[in-house]
Amino acid sequence: MLEIINARKTFLPGTSNEHVALDNVNLSLAEGEFVTVIGSNGAGKSTLFNAIGGSFWLDRGKILLQGDNITYLAEYKRASLIGRLFQNPVKGTAPDMTIEENLALAYNRKRRNGLRMGVSRQDAAVFRERLALLEMGLENRLKTKVGLLSGGQRQALSLLMATIAKPRLLLLDEHTAALDPSSSEKIMQITGDIVSQENITTMMITHNIQSALKIGSRTIMMDSGKIILDISGQERSEMTVASLMELFSRQGKKALDNDRMLLVNNQ
Repeated sequence: MLEIINARKTFLPGTSNEHVALDNVNLSLAEGEFVTVIGSNGAGKSTLFNAIGGSFWLDRGKILLQGDNITYLAEYKRASLIGRLFQNPVKGTAPDMTIEENLALAYNRKRRNGLRMGVSRQDAAVFRERLALLEMGLENRLKTKVGLLSGGQRQALSLLMATIAKPRLLLLDEHTAALDPSSSEKIMQITGDIVSQENITTMMITHNIQSALKIGSRTIMMDSGKIILDISGQERSEMTVASLMELFSRQGKKALDNDRMLLVNNQ
């Protein structure tokens, strides 16, 4: 479904600040697979997502999505194929537009005739039905401007917008990190439900190792621009936070030094 082949990206090449952000990364995802991505800050997680999403082009390598080579496809064209959520709930929505207008922008991505003015009764009915699944009462607030929503409500709406046109791939870049614990738990529950029901191939970056081992079906760990661990099946189900960190130390030949990651998982 998703094939990343020998992906390499170096920032500021030839300078004293040269940084190899992706170092010949190879990754293959099957249809409907849900992969969690962990690693210290600067390990290459968000860089990998940016490469897949088209924020920049690779120096070398290929990215294939359902057999189509998207390596040099423009970012705006990939947006119709790839849904993406960010850590900041403000990203991904237009605050001065209503809930239904935001959903219409996302929903119309799958239409061949592109964007159109207004929201039809049929579309509004679809929006109310999907919003009701969030159990936040937003189905009765279609005319409310998104800027008036709470962070959790806005992130839930962003998640619905990213998936309403059923993308080929969903990228979740720490999409619950900025929320309070209650909202975070709710958004993760909604995420699991939508991904499962729609069978959407998904990658999710998280600093919470405990969640990374419970959510989805596979976990990869990155370090210094490389994938150094890739676990699934029984090995993953039996893995604990302590054993994963020990495995990282053996594979990476160093201790996991990200205080944020350690704190999250000792709570």
